[in-house]
Amino acid sequence: MPTLTLSILPHRYAVCRLEPNGVIPSWALLGDDFVSLTRTRDELSVVCMQENVPESAQAARGWYCAKVEGRFDFSLSGIHVSLAVPLADAGISILSIATYETDHLLIQEQDLERTIQVLEAAGHHVRR
Repeated sequence: MPTLTLSILPHRYAVCRLEPNGVIPSWALLGDDFVSLTRTRDELSVVCMQENVPESAQAARGWYCAKVEGRFDFSLSGIHVSLAVPLADAGISILSIATYETDHLLIQEQDLERTIQVLEAAGHHVRR
């Protein structure tokens, strides 16, 4: 398994559910660290900075985002599994989001310290 470096982004995030044909709200795009938009037939999911999400929004709040540092070729295997398996073995749930260049893990606030310990024990480096 590869040794990876992850950086914990400084903000808390929320995972929001909007109607599938809804317009992307302006609050979703505020901030410059990380935003993810996914539209399916069933929903429009937005991951964005928690502080920008209105109280009225349907959202799961209290997530941290760990960015896997570096750019990875699409043919490279084992990146996600080297992170997900130790966390699953420790009973830690994550949400994983891939971008063109790298991967991001969403970690529940109450699991952050334990996640860092587990990943470091698995040989990875975690920056705050």
